[in-house]
Amino acid sequence: MEVYVLLTDTKTTLSKTIGLFTKQSLNHVSISFDQQLREIYSFGRKKPNNPFLGGFIREQINQDLFENAIGAVYRCSVTEEQFQRMKKFVQAIEEERHSYRYNFIGLFGVLFNQPIKREKAYFCSQFVSAVFQSGDVIIADKPDMLVTPNDFINCPHLQLVYEGPLCDYPLAHRRTLQKSKGQPSSLNVFSPVG
Repeated sequence: MEVYVLLTDTKTTLSKTIGLFTKQSLNHVSISFDQQLREIYSFGRKKPNNPFLGGFIREQINQDLFENAIGAVYRCSVTEEQFQRMKKFVQAIEEERHSYRYNFIGLFGVLFNQPIKREKAYFCSQFVSAVFQSGDVIIADKPDMLVTPNDFINCPHLQLVYEGPLCDYPLAHRRTLQKSKGQPSSLNVFSPVG
C-alpha cells in the first residue's frame, strides 16, 4: 500500500516567513492516503484569511490556498498494517480536531534546534512525521518536534512522483481540478516523475 506526502509553496506570508529560516521554497507538508489526493490532511490555517487561527485541517488541491501553489508529491510504500495504523492516528485526531491547535511555539524550537513539546498541538511537518511514526516509519533521526519539510525530501523511504503546479498534478481526481469557473485544468501539461 502507498501513502503520499505533499510538499507545497503556498506563497502565503507565513510560508514566506518560514522560508526565510529554512532557505527552502516548499514549506508546507500534508499527507494523503490515495494517489488522487482526494483526502489531504495537515496542520495549518483553519481560515484562509487568518494565518494565526490554525489547527488540524483537511485540504483540497482546488482550495484558494493551493490555487497558485507549486508542489511535490512523494509516495511511501507501507504494509497494510502500517497503512491502517497511520490512518487510525489521523482519524483519532480528526475526531477531536476542535481540541487540537497549531504549534506556533514549536516553530521556534526548530529554529533553535530545541524540541518544544505541547499537548495536542502540531505544526505541519511535525504532524506528518508523527503520522509516519505511528506506522513505524521514521522520516528523520530526530524528534517529530524538529522535523522540517526538507527532511521529507531527503527521506530514503519517500520517492518523488511529481513536481510542478498543483493544479496540473496528473493523477488528481478530476473533480479536485475544477476551477471556480467550472473549467477543468489540462492533465497532459506535466507528467509524473519516475
